[in-house]
Amino acid sequence: MDQNTPLLGSNRQPASSLLTRPQLPTWQAIKIDVKYAFNSSPLNLLLPFTLLGLIWGHFQLGDTLSFAFNFLGIIPLAAILAFATEELSDNVGNTLGALLNATFGNAVELIVSIIALREGQIRIVQASMLGSILSNLLLVLGFCFIFGGYNRVQQKFNQTAAQTMSSLLAIACASLLLPAAFKATLPSDGKDQWIIDEKILELSRGTSVIILIVYVLFLFFQLGSHHELFEEQNLETDEVLSQYNTQPTHHLSVRSAITFLVIATLVVSFCADYLVGAIDNVVESTGLSKTFIGLIIIPIVGNAAEHVTSVLVAMKDKMDLAIGVAIGSSLQIALFVTPFMVLVGWYIDVPMTLNFSTFETAILFIAVFLSNYLILDGESNWLEGVMSIAMYVLIALSIYYYPDTDMST
Repeated sequence: MDQNTPLLGSNRQPASSLLTRPQLPTWQAIKIDVKYAFNSSPLNLLLPFTLLGLIWGHFQLGDTLSFAFNFLGIIPLAAILAFATEELSDNVGNTLGALLNATFGNAVELIVSIIALREGQIRIVQASMLGSILSNLLLVLGFCFIFGGYNRVQQKFNQTAAQTMSSLLAIACASLLLPAAFKATLPSDGKDQWIIDEKILELSRGTSVIILIVYVLFLFFQLGSHHELFEEQNLETDEVLSQYNTQPTHHLSVRSAITFLVIATLVVSFCADYLVGAIDNVVESTGLSKTFIGLIIIPIVGNAAEHVTSVLVAMKDKMDLAIGVAIGSSLQIALFVTPFMVLVGWYIDVPMTLNFSTFETAILFIAVFLSNYLILDGESNWLEGVMSIAMYVLIALSIYYYPDTDMST
């Protein structure tokens, strides 16, 4: 199961049964757990790039290669974080498992964004948040529809759950549209610009608190009052993903899962530090804008695991789970990660706001509108997937030519 699937535990072995498995020598148990973790995802074949990225970044052997190696190196680390989080969630139960998924589900985006925010790269943080939403809504969802529907006439999924997530996406979209509209309707003669900026900052912080409350209530809705709407997706997960697991009878202990989480998080933090540190020189050497890097390139890192999982389950005609991966990840970014980053900026005294440019908010509106239109009927086909990916390509092309702008003007 991916880290961004509906936040429910699965019906695998309880923790008590794991504690009674035959005791092995420590070195042998570690070897088995490492092999199991490595075989958990094909993305782990990219792990050599993690080592190259750390070497290039530490010894400053070149910013372009450092950016490229760390970019590729974070992808398998994201998959390992997803795998370890799910293993830990299965052992500790539904409620705590939900909290773990909410915390670690977008760990890569959080780490990269916090480091970028600490370095004053507000533009990168804003663009990567928006880019993650766009990538999941259009690119991941599009691949789900194509690979799941190329040999089928129609695929069906839970319409009620899809409508609930669509409504939440509309609220998330509004939370980003309102600060931009607030800014656009005020005079920009520069005379009292600092007053306007201060009001937008206060509006963003207040909005972030409200959106985080909505996210907590959504977790309660998904786990408590209406958990039956999402239960079927959860029951399908083990059935589908176990077919791609080379050791289906083995599970990580709580200690092993926590160890993998801690190690992967630490390595991601180093890779993200080198990645963010190389951005300015990459912009100068390649001519790419920070907006393009943040909106298109960086989201690929955090969404790699979602891509693999969603395509696999869509090919098995498990569209409820595939929709949960794609739309659920977008909701976590919009309702949790983005407002959380505003509050982090508040804490470290960095003016992170929800004031995106008019162009970016228009792009977000288009993406939410199209994705809602495609999923509201509870059915999908491969042509709808083509539409979704075509829209993403059009957006990427427009962002490629769109120059960086100063959000304070």
